Order: sequence, then structure tokens, then C-alpha cells
Amino acid sequence: MPEHEDGPAGTQRRHWQQTYREHPGMYGPGPSEPAVHAAAAFRSAGAREVLELGAGHGRDALFFAREGFTVLATDFSPVGLAQLLEAADAQGVAGAVTTAVHDVREPLPIPDASVDAVFAHMLLCMALSTAEIHALVREVRRVLRPGGVFVYTVRHTGDAHYGAGTGHGDDIWEHGGFAVHFFPRDLVRALAEGWEPAEVHPFEEGGLAS
Repeated sequence: MPEHEDGPAGTQRRHWQQTYREHPGMYGPGPSEPAVHAAAAFRSAGAREVLELGAGHGRDALFFAREGFTVLATDFSPVGLAQLLEAADAQGVAGAVTTAVHDVREPLPIPDASVDAVFAHMLLCMALSTAEIHALVREVRRVLRPGGVFVYTVRHTGDAHYGAGTGHGDDIWEHGGFAVHFFPRDLVRALAEGWEPAEVHPFEEGGLAS
């Protein structure tokens, strides 16, 4: 994806590659709180096949696999995905997990109506423009089967880190080498249009990765 290698997003890809090399399994082996919530929502909806966007080294993808879901885990970091596959083998869930190196600024690499659920923990608030975020959510809608479930989490403009560090415009701020698009409430509302039911829940997330 060389056309995307310049600018903050291209810099972030290289930064995450280095981070995963230096800190393998940096988020630990346990699932995130949103993944636990998502698994319950997916199960209630009868979902079996889950697409995770921005899976990183795989703590949530592996959790979904252990919970009985079939998972396609995507990320723009081959290093992170290699760690995910190694862990999947060690945990005995390799048969339930496949991976794909993918930049979410490109169309999702799967057909229309091909998954039951999509999960994206802190992926939409990476160094993506508002237009790119809207395009990605349209892609999510395309690949979900009727009645499918989409669960995502983001940082918002009420976050303590908002406005700190280097500003790149469009509510994107870089702090400690990591760029974050902080979501205003209007963007959350706009992305929720057309989704039924659309629910918004606050939760506590740790500090920015470093």
C-alpha cells in the first residue's frame, strides 16, 4: 500500500511495527473489557464468524476463538499478526483463526455479506481522517450479513490526552509517538446513523501506548 506510506498514517504503521518488535504481547494475554462485552453481544445475535480490525498481537482475537467463534484477524502490522498466530498455535485455537495484513484505508479484503460480526477496539481512532473513518464504516456495513453486529471503541474529545502533543488537524493528536483521532460526539452520532439498535457505552481505557 505504498500510496499510503506518507503522512501520519504511514509513520504510524512503521511505529507500530517497531513497537511490536520491542514489546511482543504488549497488551497481555487477557481480553479487553470491550471484547468480553462484544462476545456476549455476538453470541446473543447468533454470530459465528467474526472479523476483527486492528487485531495487533491478538489478545481479543484469541479470546473470541477460545469462546468458540471463527475469527479473521486483520492488522497493518505483519509483526503483530505473526505473534498472534504463534499464540493461537500455543493455545490450541489455530484452526479457528486466520489473519490478513490489511490497511483499513483500503477496501476490506472479503466479499459482501460474509461475516456475522465485526469488532474494532481502538482501531477507528488511529491516524485516520474523518472521511477515511466514514469509508471504513461503509465497508463494515458491506461485509456484514443481514442482522450482523458491529462493536467498536474509540477515544473521544473528553479524553485527558486530547489536545496534548502534536496536532495534525481533524482532531488527530500525536502523543509519545502514537497518533490518535479523538472522536467528537457528532462523529459518533453520524457513524451510528442507520444502525439498529445503536448503543453508546462509556468505559475506562488505560493511557496511550508508549
